[in-house]
Amino acid sequence: MRILIVRLSALGDIVHALPVLAAIKQAIPDAQVDWLVEENYAAMLALATGLNRRVIVRAKSASETPEAIAFTSGGGYLRATRYLRAERYDVALDLQGLLKSAVWARVSGARRVIGFDRAHLREELAASFYSESVVPNRPTGQQANGPSGDHVIQKNLSILSALQIAPAAPELRLQPIATPEMVKAIQAAGGSNGYIVINPGAAWPNKCWPPDRFGAVANALRDRTGLHSLVTWGPKERALADAVSQASGGAATPAPPTSVSDLAALMQSAALAISGDTGPLHIAAAVGTPIVGLFGPTRPERNGPWEPRDEVLSRSETCVCHHKRRCLRGAPCINEIAVDQVIAAAERRLRSGRA
Repeated sequence: MRILIVRLSALGDIVHALPVLAAIKQAIPDAQVDWLVEENYAAMLALATGLNRRVIVRAKSASETPEAIAFTSGGGYLRATRYLRAERYDVALDLQGLLKSAVWARVSGARRVIGFDRAHLREELAASFYSESVVPNRPTGQQANGPSGDHVIQKNLSILSALQIAPAAPELRLQPIATPEMVKAIQAAGGSNGYIVINPGAAWPNKCWPPDRFGAVANALRDRTGLHSLVTWGPKERALADAVSQASGGAATPAPPTSVSDLAALMQSAALAISGDTGPLHIAAAVGTPIVGLFGPTRPERNGPWEPRDEVLSRSETCVCHHKRRCLRGAPCINEIAVDQVIAAAERRLRSGRA
């Protein structure tokens, strides 16, 4: 069976879709699964096991390897369509629910184009391009080492009912490999003796907790546990990492620049990760890192970590700007989370250990 997964973006959403790949390979080991993805997020899929090929669109330059083929915009889209049709997919699964993802699933030429029903799509018009629709099931309770029925991972897995696949506990199979520079940074931060990763940034301003508070947390945790903190940062976020470091009294230092693989390796070796609802948090969850998650405009029941011992501090119940990128009242609700609450949650999570 040849299957195309369509999930074009973003980093955390792709992490949450990876259990679909694992479930397919577990149920149909000889299935060849390709993944259609936008260039900015293709590196995440390079860490996934069981994937036949990444098909990359909106790439800066066209290229091809055994593991990936890339197509530029414009005329490259036509070549991408021809490539997809030549693969003769049996099934295309649209896990994004946007018009553009549904169109890509349809133009792939797959015999079956499967997405979610109209009520569960971000853009309802996408349903017009499916040959089959699935109503997400809502399993009750918490699976052992798995997300609750409200979590987006469970929604993604429910699409497999169309293939008569009933997944067990979700699996995220990643193989991060750190560069020598990152290995040195991990060793300098504490190596096997442990260190903490602090991720202060996020694409949405109202998902960001103030940097001086992250610094205060790092300072307190160093005094109480002896653990040093590394502060991760992405494009245009180095000043934010420096602000956390400066506020920490030397308890935190900016991490080196990280690729996606470096970030996953850094998280995998950490004793604890503290972050808002953003891609690095979900990567930490995927590699089994103990987590303290800080949530404001998004619901942790849907987007948060799924390890039962992870700590979540949320103000989503009182938030008035759910799933909006900017606060509507001038003071992001995530700021209502106090430093002492994060310190206490971090100490509890360090005591409870990792899976």
